[in-house]
Amino acid sequence: MPSAAERTRTLVQSTSSAALLIPGAEAALPQQLMPDARTVGTEGELFLLFPADSPAVRAATHAQADELPAVLELTDVAPVAVPDRIRGRAWVSGWLTTAPGIADPGHMMLRLEVGELYLDDLWGAGTVDPDDFARAVPDPLTPYETELLQHLAAAHDEQMMSLSSLLGDRAGAGDSAVRRVTPLALDRFGLRVRCRNAEGRCFDARFDFPEPVRNVHGLRRAMHALFEAAQED
Repeated sequence: MPSAAERTRTLVQSTSSAALLIPGAEAALPQQLMPDARTVGTEGELFLLFPADSPAVRAATHAQADELPAVLELTDVAPVAVPDRIRGRAWVSGWLTTAPGIADPGHMMLRLEVGELYLDDLWGAGTVDPDDFARAVPDPLTPYETELLQHLAAAHDEQMMSLSSLLGDRAGAGDSAVRRVTPLALDRFGLRVRCRNAEGRCFDARFDFPEPVRNVHGLRRAMHALFEAAQED
């Protein structure tokens, strides 16, 4: 399974929504606290791009040499229609300063020095060590996950449903039998799906790949083998 640090790094560097929480900026509109871009520095610090006139930039500029506490809150929502679409949340707490000279005119880059991280996702919840976060790398499938999950959900419904044959007793019978299998999350180690029966009850199942995949080509082979196993079962 991916480590908590890798999952947090993936969430930070994905397209998940993010908002910067700063004391004194509670009156700002939610969209004013969403960075236009974000990246992770070599030491694990976060660089957040904002318009130069945003409340976040004004607060960081006003603080000057003082330490301005801030929290970047990230929310990961499944890119396909499933019950309970929020797949995870992360909170990155630290101290905010300006980083002049990096951004294009009209924008300002803010630097968030990481102090604490907390992750609550499909795998579980807990703190993440900042040093582990700095060393971690995002999952290589992250840039493709949204498109791949949406493609599986839209064009491979029959094959997705065939995965229920691998669930054993969890597949149920009669009214409690699984009626729909929807792709929920994808990483280099495997595929997670959300199963739903005729009564509307849901549960998640995960199918691990024989070995971690490194790219889309490896993923195609892994998915092909998974569907073949489902059809043979």
